Amino acid sequence: MRTRGLDRRILGNFDWKMLLALLSICGVSLVTLYSAGFNADLQSSPQMRKQAIAMGVGTIAFVFCSLVNTNFWRRWCWVLFGIGCCALMILDFAGIVAKGSRRWLELGPYFRLQPSEFTKIALVLVLARIFGSEDAPKDGYSLKQLLVPLMLVCLPVVLVALQPDLGTALTHLLIAISMIFVAGVRLGTVVRLGFLGLASAYPLWMVLHDYQRKRIITFLAPETDPLGSGYHAIQSQIAVGSGTFFGKGFLQGTQTQLRFLPEQTTDFIFSVLAEEWGFVGSILVLALYAFLLYRAFSASARCKDRFPAFVCFGVSMMLFWHVIINIGMVIGVVPVVGITLPLLSYGGSSVVAFMSAFGLVAGISMRRYFFA
Repeated sequence: MRTRGLDRRILGNFDWKMLLALLSICGVSLVTLYSAGFNADLQSSPQMRKQAIAMGVGTIAFVFCSLVNTNFWRRWCWVLFGIGCCALMILDFAGIVAKGSRRWLELGPYFRLQPSEFTKIALVLVLARIFGSEDAPKDGYSLKQLLVPLMLVCLPVVLVALQPDLGTALTHLLIAISMIFVAGVRLGTVVRLGFLGLASAYPLWMVLHDYQRKRIITFLAPETDPLGSGYHAIQSQIAVGSGTFFGKGFLQGTQTQLRFLPEQTTDFIFSVLAEEWGFVGSILVLALYAFLLYRAFSASARCKDRFPAFVCFGVSMMLFWHVIINIGMVIGVVPVVGITLPLLSYGGSSVVAFMSAFGLVAGISMRRYFFA
């Protein structure tokens, strides 16, 4: 009887508002992908159909992750992290090469898996396990105490960067840095890490591919190479600006329908949205992202246990950095690094990963009264 009452109480706290916000963004994605991937001959969009299937799988993943007890993730996070890193290593000899990168594993004739999307969740869980320990230093971490977490972070970052996938590697790093600073770092450690970052800047610059360096160089003045490295930024800004306040209307975006926009179903999906639905449509989507961040932060603040609190915070940072960098890239305030917009851009692995991550947050929020 006690177990049944507990289950009813947990299910009574299910965050329906979070699920509704996630599904609302998915709905906007399907409409936008229909336009971005519209094929006049077929009178449909193949990307939209595939994305709808991925969203169905993602919804199931959300429900599953929300129903699994939080202690399961605490106990198995190291195994999940290890599996994720092994999958990244397997890509080196078994991955599918597309657009110059080896990012996907072929799982049957109709499905490709991008492991790097799921290693973000595994990294969040592992860092939450470390920083959520009751033995965490009260006066902040020293550089020596951060050696193990930093080594763990470097493993997926390096493996993803070698694919090459600079944008996804950067998101891994930013999520980890955010969690490290929230865990508490001594001032001396911050200074040392700053010097370490400056010292590694030149070596990191030299290992970048030529096209990556050109994109960063032309970031401040894309018009210096309008048909090369500056093309993406210029076309994206034209699309966003031409949408004005209410947009040009569904299937009426000239930059989109004439295919001037590069990667318009993935990295630059927000440009399609802004051109066809204008400032109003863009703000509504940003409001949905802000609401999801609010729910994740609220769940983190209500936790009585450090581990789930760090998990919620890590997931919120996973969403935050993706949205900030992607939209900054689209409007020309950050370099083009190839980061998708969560739940809006085309990509099955990304959709399932983000739905799973917020399933973790929903599960933690449901059980917030039962943590030790």
